[in-house]
Amino acid sequence: MTEIRHLRPAGKAIFKDRYTTKAKELLTNWLPRKSAKYGIIGLPLSKSSISYSGAAFAPGAIREALQSYSNYAGEIGIELTDEIIDFGDLEMHPTDTIGNHTRLYEGLSDIYQTKAVNNWFLLGGDHSVSYASIRAFKEQLGSVGIIQFDAHHDLRNMEDGGPTNGTPFRRLLEEGIIDGRDLVQIGIRDFTNAKQYHNYAMEQGVTVYTMATVREIGLNAILEQEIDRLAKCTNHIYLSVDMDVLDQAFAPGCPAIGPGGMDSTTLLNGIHFAAQHESVKAMDIVEIDPTIDIRNMTSRVASYVLLEYMKGKASM
Repeated sequence: MTEIRHLRPAGKAIFKDRYTTKAKELLTNWLPRKSAKYGIIGLPLSKSSISYSGAAFAPGAIREALQSYSNYAGEIGIELTDEIIDFGDLEMHPTDTIGNHTRLYEGLSDIYQTKAVNNWFLLGGDHSVSYASIRAFKEQLGSVGIIQFDAHHDLRNMEDGGPTNGTPFRRLLEEGIIDGRDLVQIGIRDFTNAKQYHNYAMEQGVTVYTMATVREIGLNAILEQEIDRLAKCTNHIYLSVDMDVLDQAFAPGCPAIGPGGMDSTTLLNGIHFAAQHESVKAMDIVEIDPTIDIRNMTSRVASYVLLEYMKGKASM
């Protein structure tokens, strides 16, 4: 039996409507030697946020939001029937931020090592969790290209406050876990980043698409070009979805809301498009604070993002 460190059991699925299968019913608890097409892991860490954040509550909120949807994609006439193995949430210490990053890395290493699923969903938490997830993913599953949907570069240095939700990709670059050419940032917005972070991205060879470029070229055109490129130089592609890539009108539950961002339809279509590529194998969803959300709008978009990924895989 494989032992997974720092794991808290997942909750039970809810069964109600005899005529409609709710998306949440696809969740099933993990057992040793069990395998499936999809797996989900909660990473409930937000103590490392630069500003106050209740993002630690997001994994549960996103799971609950799946209950709002059926499993039927009427636009393409398919039902999503593949189960999602739910590994539960990794346990976090209430105050030990540095220790929690170690716990994330160790727990995710154990889970990835099971190779129980083909596609991984990671539910943050703030964006700092992506460092541990991507590091463990690469070590267990091979080289990785990253497509980051975000308003921010998240390239802050570690010297000014340790690991935060603004540092994950700088840490990955500085520690040689990824190369700059393997990181694509999409949706970077005006007045959300310092010039120094843009300069650092350019120095490292990071590919950056601002929101102006997304509007001009189109998200799917960008994704087609970059996924094809990354697939040639890495084994797998990992999508990192910071929900503040969305305009504040579509994601009021993000700690760093702002105008000028992506609309939800554009993001959903982009995730569906990206997931159709064989190399895309993992996706994290981060930076949702359910305590400030409005009618769970942001968590509902996040759960829809997850379903669009599955819809994309089913369309292959």
